[in-house]
Amino acid sequence: MHDLLDNIFWQSLSGPHARYATGTSNARRYAPGFSPIVGFPDPQQPDFAALRPFCEPGEHFYCDAWTGPAPDGWRIEAESTMLRMVWDGVAPVRDRAPDAVPLGPRHAVQALELARLTRPGPFGPRTIELGDYFGYFDDAGKLVAMAGERMAAAGLREISGVCTRPDQRGRRLAGRLMEKLVLRQLARGETPFLHVMRANTVAHDLYLRMGFRDYCETVVRIVTPA
Repeated sequence: MHDLLDNIFWQSLSGPHARYATGTSNARRYAPGFSPIVGFPDPQQPDFAALRPFCEPGEHFYCDAWTGPAPDGWRIEAESTMLRMVWDGVAPVRDRAPDAVPLGPRHAVQALELARLTRPGPFGPRTIELGDYFGYFDDAGKLVAMAGERMAAAGLREISGVCTRPDQRGRRLAGRLMEKLVLRQLARGETPFLHVMRANTVAHDLYLRMGFRDYCETVVRIVTPA
């Protein structure tokens, strides 16, 4: 399992999520509309030339673990570090979000709007098709909190897209949604994992208290074809 986590972008794109991806045996990406993430068999030596035919000018992609100079025809737009965390806690006793609404294609516009407002990570209009997503709505029917699943590998399932509208924070809406997902994943025999930016200490501390532990810290870059 640890080997899978070491290169989870590639393991997901070439494995369980191959049907949502495009590329070659040397480079893959989620298809347009899904999360803009790319992966390589060896992330330390990414083959951007193999990836280029599957990308359009102006697209922006997230990649991890790679620290070399920008290859010809590509530009590095941002660089930071993130923590990859894996579940190491006790299973939640019960589902504390039984009233959460399953999100589907009809909620895609609102989910994308919430993601753009809160910036939980790479998110596209079809990201909620990658797994189970749940949300809470206010009395006016506006999506105010959500959490769902993104990457997958054998025995592993990522919790992602965790966000809450600023005016709804403090109610632990997203936390309850995360616990719901953890409970469902453990029941399926999967180990939950997630990513959090190193600078997001509030979220990191919350995930530690929930039962996640740090697995590794990795460079994350946003790149675009020049």
